[in-house]
Amino acid sequence: MSKLYDIIIIGGGPAGLTAGLYASRNKHSTLLIEKGLIGGITNETEKIDNYPGFPQGISGMDLTNLMHEQALLYGTEVVNDGVTAVTIKDNIKTVKTSGGDYSAKALIITGGSERRKMNAVGENEFSGKGVSYCATCDGPFFRDKTVAVVGGGNAALYEALHMAKFASKVFLIHRRDEFRATPVVQDKVFAEPKIEIIWNGVIKEVSGEMFVKQIRLADTKTGEESLINVDGVFVSIGLVPSTDYLKDIVTLNERGSVIVNDRMETGVPGIYAAGDIRANSIRQVVSAAGDGAVAAISAGDYVENRFNPQP
Repeated sequence: MSKLYDIIIIGGGPAGLTAGLYASRNKHSTLLIEKGLIGGITNETEKIDNYPGFPQGISGMDLTNLMHEQALLYGTEVVNDGVTAVTIKDNIKTVKTSGGDYSAKALIITGGSERRKMNAVGENEFSGKGVSYCATCDGPFFRDKTVAVVGGGNAALYEALHMAKFASKVFLIHRRDEFRATPVVQDKVFAEPKIEIIWNGVIKEVSGEMFVKQIRLADTKTGEESLINVDGVFVSIGLVPSTDYLKDIVTLNERGSVIVNDRMETGVPGIYAAGDIRANSIRQVVSAAGDGAVAAISAGDYVENRFNPQP
Protein backbone atom coordinates (compact mmCIF):
# COMPACT_ATOMS: atom_id res chain seq x y z
CA MET A 1 0.00 0.00 0.00
CA SER A 2 1.32 3.46 -0.90
CA LYS A 3 2.17 5.93 1.82
CA LEU A 4 -0.66 7.90 3.36
CA TYR A 5 0.53 11.46 3.97
CA ASP A 6 -0.95 13.79 6.53
CA ILE A 7 -0.99 16.66 4.04
CA ILE A 8 -0.50 16.96 0.29
CA ILE A 9 0.13 20.39 -1.24
CA ILE A 10 -0.55 21.05 -4.92
CA GLY A 11 1.68 23.87 -6.17
CA GLY A 12 5.21 24.96 -5.37
CA GLY A 13 4.97 28.75 -5.31
CA PRO A 14 5.32 30.90 -2.18
CA ALA A 15 1.97 29.73 -0.74
CA GLY A 16 2.79 26.06 -1.26
CA LEU A 17 6.36 26.34 0.00
CA THR A 18 5.23 28.19 3.13
CA ALA A 19 2.50 25.61 3.71
CA GLY A 20 5.11 22.88 3.35
CA LEU A 21 7.39 24.58 5.86
CA TYR A 22 4.63 25.02 8.45
CA ALA A 23 3.15 21.55 7.96
CA SER A 24 6.50 19.75 8.12
CA ARG A 25 7.75 21.84 11.02
CA ASN A 26 4.63 20.79 12.93
CA LYS A 27 5.61 17.14 12.37
CA HIS A 28 3.00 16.34 9.74
CA SER A 29 4.17 14.13 6.89
CA THR A 30 3.93 16.42 3.87
CA LEU A 31 4.20 15.99 0.12
CA LEU A 32 4.37 18.95 -2.28
CA ILE A 33 3.53 18.34 -5.94
CA GLU A 34 4.68 20.90 -8.54
CA LYS A 35 4.42 20.37 -12.28
CA GLY A 36 7.02 22.97 -13.24
CA LEU A 37 9.91 24.76 -11.64
CA ILE A 38 9.67 25.17 -7.87
CA GLY A 39 8.75 28.78 -7.21
CA GLY A 40 6.29 29.02 -10.08
CA ILE A 41 5.62 32.35 -11.72
CA THR A 42 7.41 34.17 -8.89
CA ASN A 43 10.67 32.99 -10.46
CA GLU A 44 10.00 35.32 -13.38
CA THR A 45 10.11 38.44 -11.19
CA GLU A 46 13.44 40.15 -11.56
CA LYS A 47 13.26 42.03 -8.29
CA ILE A 48 10.86 41.94 -5.35
CA ASP A 49 11.31 45.02 -3.21
CA ASN A 50 8.21 44.79 -1.01
CA TYR A 51 8.81 41.48 0.76
CA PRO A 52 9.67 42.12 4.45
CA GLY A 53 13.24 41.40 5.48
CA PHE A 54 14.90 42.30 2.17
CA PRO A 55 15.32 46.09 2.20
CA GLN A 56 17.50 46.02 -0.94
CA GLY A 57 15.09 43.69 -2.73
CA ILE A 58 15.58 40.12 -3.89
CA SER A 59 14.92 38.27 -7.14
CA GLY A 60 11.86 36.04 -7.25
CA MET A 61 14.00 32.99 -7.94
CA ASP A 62 16.36 33.68 -5.04
CA LEU A 63 13.44 34.16 -2.67
CA THR A 64 11.66 30.95 -3.67
CA ASN A 65 14.95 29.03 -3.58
CA LEU A 66 15.33 30.07 0.05
CA MET A 67 11.73 29.07 0.78
CA HIS A 68 12.30 25.72 -0.91
CA GLU A 69 15.47 25.10 1.08
CA GLN A 70 13.69 25.88 4.33
CA ALA A 71 10.75 23.57 3.56
CA LEU A 72 13.13 20.71 2.70
CA LEU A 73 15.06 21.35 5.90
CA TYR A 74 12.00 20.41 7.94
CA GLY A 75 11.13 17.35 5.86
CA THR A 76 8.77 18.39 3.08
CA GLU A 77 8.93 15.85 0.24
CA VAL A 78 8.69 17.17 -3.32
CA VAL A 79 7.47 15.47 -6.48
CA ASN A 80 7.68 17.04 -9.93
CA ASP A 81 4.50 16.07 -11.76
CA GLY A 82 1.24 17.47 -13.12
CA VAL A 83 -2.04 16.89 -11.31
CA THR A 84 -4.88 15.54 -13.43
CA ALA A 85 -7.62 14.83 -10.87
CA VAL A 86 -8.56 14.72 -7.21
CA THR A 87 -10.85 12.10 -5.68
CA ILE A 88 -12.21 11.60 -2.16
CA LYS A 89 -13.13 8.33 -0.48
CA ASP A 90 -13.70 7.81 3.24
CA ASN A 91 -12.24 11.30 3.89
CA ILE A 92 -8.97 10.34 2.17
CA LYS A 93 -7.97 12.68 -0.64
CA THR A 94 -6.21 11.08 -3.59
CA VAL A 95 -4.27 13.25 -6.01
CA LYS A 96 -3.84 11.69 -9.44
CA THR A 97 -0.83 12.61 -11.56
CA SER A 98 0.68 11.28 -14.76
CA GLY A 99 3.32 9.52 -12.65
CA GLY A 100 1.01 7.91 -10.10
CA ASP A 101 -1.44 8.51 -7.29
CA TYR A 102 -0.76 10.06 -3.88
CA SER A 103 -3.11 10.05 -0.90
CA ALA A 104 -3.42 12.19 2.20
CA LYS A 105 -5.72 13.05 5.06
CA ALA A 106 -5.77 16.72 4.07
CA LEU A 107 -5.15 18.62 0.83
CA ILE A 108 -3.93 22.19 0.29
CA ILE A 109 -4.36 23.68 -3.19
CA THR A 110 -1.88 26.48 -3.82
CA GLY A 111 -0.99 26.60 -7.46
CA GLY A 112 -1.69 26.20 -11.09
CA SER A 113 -2.33 29.27 -13.22
CA GLU A 114 -1.82 30.08 -16.87
CA ARG A 115 -1.06 33.43 -18.47
CA ARG A 116 -4.20 35.13 -19.74
CA LYS A 117 -4.09 35.61 -23.51
CA MET A 118 -5.16 38.63 -25.56
CA ASN A 119 -7.19 36.48 -27.98
CA ALA A 120 -5.71 38.52 -30.82
CA VAL A 121 -5.36 37.19 -34.36
CA GLY A 122 -1.87 35.73 -34.75
CA GLU A 123 -1.15 35.54 -31.00
CA ASN A 124 -0.87 31.77 -30.92
CA GLU A 125 0.88 31.59 -34.30
CA PHE A 126 3.68 33.90 -33.13
CA SER A 127 4.00 32.56 -29.59
CA GLY A 128 7.72 31.98 -29.14
CA LYS A 129 8.37 33.92 -32.35
CA GLY A 130 8.06 37.37 -30.87
CA VAL A 131 5.03 36.92 -28.62
CA SER A 132 6.11 36.20 -25.05
CA TYR A 133 4.53 36.03 -21.60
CA CYS A 134 7.76 36.52 -19.63
CA ALA A 135 10.04 39.52 -20.09
CA THR A 136 12.48 38.20 -17.51
CA CYS A 137 12.84 35.01 -19.53
CA ASP A 138 13.02 36.46 -23.03
CA GLY A 139 14.08 40.09 -22.61
CA PRO A 140 17.73 39.63 -23.63
CA PHE A 141 16.65 38.40 -27.08
CA PHE A 142 15.25 41.86 -27.86
CA ARG A 143 18.32 43.98 -27.29
CA ASP A 144 18.08 47.24 -29.29
CA LYS A 145 14.68 46.21 -30.65
CA THR A 146 11.24 47.82 -30.47
CA VAL A 147 8.73 45.95 -28.33
CA ALA A 148 5.22 46.29 -26.94
CA VAL A 149 4.15 45.37 -23.43
CA VAL A 150 0.43 44.82 -22.82
CA GLY A 151 -1.23 45.38 -19.43
CA GLY A 152 -1.85 47.89 -16.68
CA GLY A 153 -1.06 46.15 -13.41
CA ASN A 154 2.14 45.93 -11.40
CA ALA A 155 3.35 42.92 -13.36
CA ALA A 156 2.94 44.65 -16.72
CA LEU A 157 4.68 47.82 -15.59
CA TYR A 158 7.58 45.86 -14.16
CA GLU A 159 7.79 43.99 -17.47
CA ALA A 160 8.00 47.31 -19.31
CA LEU A 161 10.74 48.56 -16.98
CA HIS A 162 12.65 45.33 -17.45
CA MET A 163 12.38 45.52 -21.23
CA ALA A 164 13.63 49.12 -21.17
CA LYS A 165 16.99 47.70 -20.09
CA PHE A 166 17.30 45.88 -23.41
CA ALA A 167 15.00 47.37 -26.01
CA SER A 168 15.52 50.70 -27.72
CA LYS A 169 11.79 51.48 -27.49
CA VAL A 170 8.95 50.09 -25.36
CA PHE A 171 5.28 50.74 -26.11
CA LEU A 172 3.20 50.11 -22.98
CA ILE A 173 -0.34 49.40 -24.13
CA HIS A 174 -3.28 49.50 -21.70
CA ARG A 175 -6.94 49.11 -22.54
CA ARG A 176 -7.99 51.83 -20.05
CA ASP A 177 -6.92 55.43 -19.42
CA GLU A 178 -5.28 54.77 -16.07
CA PHE A 179 -3.13 52.01 -14.59
CA ARG A 180 -4.09 49.63 -11.80
CA ALA A 181 -0.47 49.43 -10.65
CA THR A 182 0.65 50.99 -7.38
CA PRO A 183 1.77 54.64 -7.54
CA VAL A 184 5.42 53.88 -6.80
CA VAL A 185 5.61 51.57 -9.82
CA GLN A 186 3.79 54.05 -12.03
CA ASP A 187 6.27 56.75 -11.08
CA LYS A 188 9.13 54.54 -12.26
CA VAL A 189 7.42 53.97 -15.60
CA PHE A 190 6.61 57.64 -16.14
CA ALA A 191 10.26 58.49 -15.47
CA GLU A 192 11.63 56.00 -18.02
CA PRO A 193 12.28 57.80 -21.33
CA LYS A 194 12.28 54.60 -23.40
CA ILE A 195 8.67 53.83 -22.46
CA GLU A 196 5.81 55.34 -24.47
CA ILE A 197 2.34 54.74 -23.04
CA ILE A 198 -0.60 54.03 -25.32
CA TRP A 199 -3.86 54.49 -23.41
CA ASN A 200 -7.19 52.92 -24.39
CA GLY A 201 -5.55 50.46 -26.75
CA VAL A 202 -6.02 46.76 -27.47
CA ILE A 203 -4.08 44.60 -29.89
CA LYS A 204 -6.38 43.10 -32.49
CA GLU A 205 -3.75 41.35 -34.60
CA VAL A 206 -0.11 40.30 -34.45
CA SER A 207 1.52 39.82 -37.84
CA GLY A 208 4.87 39.18 -39.47
CA GLU A 209 6.67 36.57 -41.50
CA MET A 210 8.83 34.16 -39.52
CA PHE A 211 8.77 36.54 -36.54
CA VAL A 212 6.61 39.39 -35.29
CA LYS A 213 6.91 42.57 -37.31
CA GLN A 214 3.71 44.50 -36.68
CA ILE A 215 0.65 44.87 -34.45
CA ARG A 216 -2.76 46.27 -35.29
CA LEU A 217 -4.20 48.40 -32.49
CA ALA A 218 -7.77 49.48 -31.86
CA ASP A 219 -8.79 52.41 -29.68
CA THR A 220 -11.28 51.16 -27.07
CA LYS A 221 -13.19 54.46 -27.12
CA THR A 222 -13.25 55.46 -30.78
CA GLY A 223 -12.66 52.13 -32.50
CA GLU A 224 -10.00 53.75 -34.66
CA GLU A 225 -7.29 51.33 -35.74
CA SER A 226 -3.58 51.87 -36.33
CA LEU A 227 -0.47 49.85 -37.17
CA ILE A 228 2.77 49.85 -35.17
CA ASN A 229 5.99 48.13 -36.17
CA VAL A 230 7.44 46.06 -33.30
CA ASP A 231 9.79 43.12 -32.97
CA GLY A 232 8.15 41.62 -29.92
CA VAL A 233 4.97 41.62 -27.84
CA PHE A 234 5.03 40.87 -24.11
CA VAL A 235 1.60 40.01 -22.72
CA SER A 236 0.97 40.65 -19.02
CA ILE A 237 -2.78 40.88 -18.50
CA GLY A 238 -3.26 38.53 -15.59
CA LEU A 239 -3.56 34.86 -14.78
CA VAL A 240 -6.26 32.26 -15.29
CA PRO A 241 -6.48 29.64 -12.50
CA SER A 242 -5.94 26.08 -13.71
CA THR A 243 -8.78 24.60 -11.69
CA ASP A 244 -10.75 22.58 -14.23
CA TYR A 245 -9.86 19.37 -12.41
CA LEU A 246 -11.46 20.80 -9.24
CA LYS A 247 -14.87 21.76 -10.67
CA ASP A 248 -16.65 18.75 -9.18
CA ILE A 249 -14.67 18.83 -5.94
CA VAL A 250 -14.75 22.37 -4.51
CA THR A 251 -16.74 25.52 -5.18
CA LEU A 252 -15.22 27.93 -7.70
CA ASN A 253 -16.22 31.48 -8.52
CA GLU A 254 -17.00 32.77 -12.01
CA ARG A 255 -13.29 33.25 -12.70
CA GLY A 256 -12.37 29.72 -11.67
CA SER A 257 -10.77 30.71 -8.36
CA VAL A 258 -11.36 28.55 -5.28
CA ILE A 259 -13.73 30.03 -2.70
CA VAL A 260 -12.44 29.80 0.88
CA ASN A 261 -13.08 31.35 4.29
CA ASP A 262 -10.54 33.12 6.50
CA ARG A 263 -9.07 29.76 7.58
CA MET A 264 -8.48 28.90 3.91
CA GLU A 265 -11.15 26.19 4.19
CA THR A 266 -13.15 25.21 1.12
CA GLY A 267 -16.61 23.75 1.55
CA VAL A 268 -15.07 20.27 1.67
CA PRO A 269 -13.69 19.12 5.04
CA GLY A 270 -9.93 18.63 4.83
CA ILE A 271 -9.42 20.61 1.60
CA TYR A 272 -7.90 24.09 1.68
CA ALA A 273 -6.74 26.65 -0.88
CA ALA A 274 -4.17 29.41 -0.51
CA GLY A 275 -2.38 32.05 -2.55
CA ASP A 276 -3.28 33.40 -5.97
CA ILE A 277 -5.57 30.48 -6.73
CA ARG A 278 -8.07 31.44 -4.04
CA ALA A 279 -10.86 33.94 -4.59
CA ASN A 280 -10.17 37.54 -3.55
CA SER A 281 -6.40 37.08 -3.36
CA ILE A 282 -4.44 40.34 -3.63
CA ARG A 283 -1.79 38.40 -5.62
CA GLN A 284 1.24 39.41 -3.60
CA VAL A 285 4.08 37.12 -2.51
CA VAL A 286 3.74 38.19 1.10
CA SER A 287 -0.01 37.46 1.19
CA ALA A 288 0.52 34.10 -0.55
CA ALA A 289 3.02 33.13 2.14
CA GLY A 290 0.56 34.21 4.84
CA ASP A 291 -2.22 32.18 3.21
CA GLY A 292 0.06 29.15 3.09
CA ALA A 293 0.78 29.38 6.80
CA VAL A 294 -2.92 29.69 7.65
CA ALA A 295 -3.82 26.76 5.40
CA ALA A 296 -1.12 24.53 6.90
CA ILE A 297 -2.20 25.29 10.46
CA SER A 298 -5.86 24.69 9.56
CA ALA A 299 -5.00 21.44 7.76
CA GLY A 300 -2.88 20.32 10.71
CA ASP A 301 -5.78 20.95 13.10
CA TYR A 302 -8.06 18.91 10.84
CA VAL A 303 -5.65 15.98 10.69
CA GLU A 304 -5.15 15.94 14.43
CA ASN A 305 -8.82 16.32 15.34
CA ARG A 306 -10.36 14.16 12.60
CA PHE A 307 -7.81 11.35 12.36
CA ASN A 308 -5.90 11.55 15.62
CA PRO A 309 -8.40 12.78 18.22
CA GLN A 310 -7.01 13.36 21.68
CA PRO A 311 -8.63 11.41 24.53
